[in-house]
Amino acid sequence: MSATRPSAPPSPGLDPAVRRGYGLGSVATGAFGTVPGLLLLPYLTDRIGIPAGLAGVIVFAPKAWDVVLNPVAGRISDRSEHPDGKRRPFLIRAGLALAACFALLFLGPTSPEWAGAAWVAVAYLACATAYSFFQVPYVAMPAEITDDYDERTRLMTWRVAILAFAILVSGGLSPVIRDAFGQEWGYRAVGFFVAALIALGAWGAWHGTKRARVVASAVTSTSFADQLRLVRSDRPFRLLLTTFVLQALATGAMLAGVDYVARWVLRSPNAASLLFVCFVAPALVVTPLWQRYGTSRDKKRGYLLASFLLGGGALLLVLSRSMPAGLVYGCVAVVGVGYAGAQMFPMAMLPDVASRTGDAQSRVGLYTGVWTAGETLGLALGPAVYAAVLALGGYVSSTGSNLFQPESAVTAIALGFSLVPAVLVAVSLLALRRYRLSPGEATPSNPAERGRR
Repeated sequence: MSATRPSAPPSPGLDPAVRRGYGLGSVATGAFGTVPGLLLLPYLTDRIGIPAGLAGVIVFAPKAWDVVLNPVAGRISDRSEHPDGKRRPFLIRAGLALAACFALLFLGPTSPEWAGAAWVAVAYLACATAYSFFQVPYVAMPAEITDDYDERTRLMTWRVAILAFAILVSGGLSPVIRDAFGQEWGYRAVGFFVAALIALGAWGAWHGTKRARVVASAVTSTSFADQLRLVRSDRPFRLLLTTFVLQALATGAMLAGVDYVARWVLRSPNAASLLFVCFVAPALVVTPLWQRYGTSRDKKRGYLLASFLLGGGALLLVLSRSMPAGLVYGCVAVVGVGYAGAQMFPMAMLPDVASRTGDAQSRVGLYTGVWTAGETLGLALGPAVYAAVLALGGYVSSTGSNLFQPESAVTAIALGFSLVPAVLVAVSLLALRRYRLSPGEATPSNPAERGRR
């Protein structure tokens, strides 16, 4: 569908301080979304000694709870009448609760195995619950603080750039901190480090958006069940969500494989941090370029191109066992370039879908609740899928450091990091190609038109 700009002049641009303040929330989402996916599975299999299949279930189950909880959190924030706004109070309260729960995640016993597994399951469930009430209002805010099609892309540029930096810092330093503090205290130190990042990001987003103009919307009287049916029947939203969830699953699987690929394919535990840097650092450079591309060409076209790079880079890594290490890092960097665009574009497109009519504006939180539920499900399923691939390959879990893995397990480590994500991205493109929403549809040309569409 051809893209045409709305005839009415765009609303005033956001204060740059608001863009930066909103973006700071990505410090919290980036840290929480990255470190468990990177280190929780190795903690369970190689520190506590839990079999890979069971470890995958433990990583997945608490986050799957968010699939149920996120739409509820969205509904609650939609109906909030707090004097500081519908969304902002949730940022500081839920953000600090999440930080406290994460500090507890690695503080539990490591033996017997059942006690360690139970502690992680309960603590991670608490983290997931707090995260729902932070993430859903946070993702809902762009639809309410600006109704300009291109301004939302600029806002997401800040968010993704800060997200990339947060992922780089949290994911790059966490393995270093773990190794520096040793087997006994390494993971616990990581817990405190990430908790501090989460608290900083939550406070930054809460404080930085206090001067944001909020586009008014009415509180809906439609029942929760009816709202869910309306959201489910929204074709553009459904296609965009399907694409994003499948790609979240793909990146979740790759993230879970970093530590294993470093040790068993590249044969260097220190390579985990370098792999992570190659995956995330490109976003710091290319995110502004993706923003320019989306503004001048179109968000969907940019999303398609980014997805091709994400999946293509992963597919090249099928040959990682026979590649020189430098080439492996280069392919991961290609994945990182695609990942930057595959984060920015859908997050800029979501507010367009969720607020394109007056009716939709009254349930922005529900839209974002369903969205973040899908994202959480994908990111949680990624490590679970990777763990299943390890189990099929015969991966041997142990609390020891000098461990032999059979050839089938090393092959599974490599394929779970490459072929599986590549296939998932390819399937996601089937949904993205059918997505249709022009700028004119995303931003109604006058306020009265919002209620008629």
